[in-house]
Amino acid sequence: MSVTSHRAAALSGTVRAPGDKSISHRALILGAMAEGTTTVSGLLEGADILATAVAVQDFGARAVRKANGDWSITGCGDTGFTSPAGHVDCGNAGTGVRLIMGAAAGYDLSVTFTGDASLSARPMGRVLDPLSEMGVTYDAQEGGRLPATLTSNGNLSPLDYTPPHASAQVKSAILLAGLNTNGITTVNEPTLSRDHTENMLKAFGADVTVKSQGDGAKVSVKGPVTLKAAHVNVPGDPSSAAFPIVAALTTPGSDIIVENVMMNPTRIGLFETLTEMGGYLRSDNFRTSGGEIIADIHVKHSKLHGVTVPENRAPSMIDEYPILAIAAAHANGTTIMRGIGEMRVKESDRISATTALLTANGVETSEYEDGFAVKGGTVAGGGTVITHHDHRIAMSALILGLNATQPVSIDDGEMIATSFPTFFELMNGLGANIKEARTEGAQTDTPAA
Repeated sequence: MSVTSHRAAALSGTVRAPGDKSISHRALILGAMAEGTTTVSGLLEGADILATAVAVQDFGARAVRKANGDWSITGCGDTGFTSPAGHVDCGNAGTGVRLIMGAAAGYDLSVTFTGDASLSARPMGRVLDPLSEMGVTYDAQEGGRLPATLTSNGNLSPLDYTPPHASAQVKSAILLAGLNTNGITTVNEPTLSRDHTENMLKAFGADVTVKSQGDGAKVSVKGPVTLKAAHVNVPGDPSSAAFPIVAALTTPGSDIIVENVMMNPTRIGLFETLTEMGGYLRSDNFRTSGGEIIADIHVKHSKLHGVTVPENRAPSMIDEYPILAIAAAHANGTTIMRGIGEMRVKESDRISATTALLTANGVETSEYEDGFAVKGGTVAGGGTVITHHDHRIAMSALILGLNATQPVSIDDGEMIATSFPTFFELMNGLGANIKEARTEGAQTDTPAA
């Protein structure tokens, strides 16, 4: 499905950020492991999350969407996960498959994980290798890629592990496996990554300790423990909020408010960077929800200037560099983004995909092995962007078109539903001019499928 973004007038209005993707994955997985019924409000109902909902049911849990939009997850408790009848298809959900691998590792079972073409190209060894040190055996494709079969006897050993790079997915997988060991499992982070798993594990009754360690942290969980069901109120996703925020910053005359945005310190690197570039972002109405700080963000069109993004900021905004590049394309001067080699193994090679996106629309870029630079100015537009089935590349390209001289098109917009199913409705409601086709689905009180 081809989609085209046309130059827009000033954006205005108040919108609510969709539920956080990271929190939504974790709520389903921890709820599936727990004893009792977990309730979740504000779950992001994107394709990635729905794939995780189906996956946890494959292991014996039950995930049901209620008529009011809330979800209930009846967990496996002391019985634990059981071997699925067939393969567990995680679709395009990288967070989902890596965290479920860790959760499943602690039980006596065998499971084969599959995914779509994009997920099957992403490396899983970074999770499977430390899990194998705990006692799991696995068989995967070259490079540790899917399909991958994981086998465990449920008798894992605690692990003290230092990953080569900060990764919330790797850390989370190890901690989830550690719940079913007899002892203390520790992950030593070289730099801080997202701490949602630690926060939520505490809410579900796990004994988690976090100690500062240099620029990072020492995170430990004590096993064995049976998690207890909890209520999770999912805050708004800062990674999704980034798209209307950058749209408003770069579209003349714009003035919007994005409500319910999670302000976890490990997730707001983009907001810090945009502010350093001269962007008007004012956070108001701070409150807490489910252990997370949330706020409403007031955004106005701003004259931006280029900056050099500190490399140590990367873990707090690794998913936001494509949309930051759009802001940089409209800024005066050059924005330099280095130390982000992790972007090459996301849903696509996001370094190459982002520079290609900009180059196709008349923006000057320089690509490095670990990042890229963008020289800003007037955006010509007029290009068609190859998205590589990557939702963030697709949405970033469409935001670029809102203040380009000529329209910007993408080859496919269907995958945007993986993380932001209301993207088109939300953006056009603010005044954007994005042409696409969308079919509404019925909302019923039925099991996830």
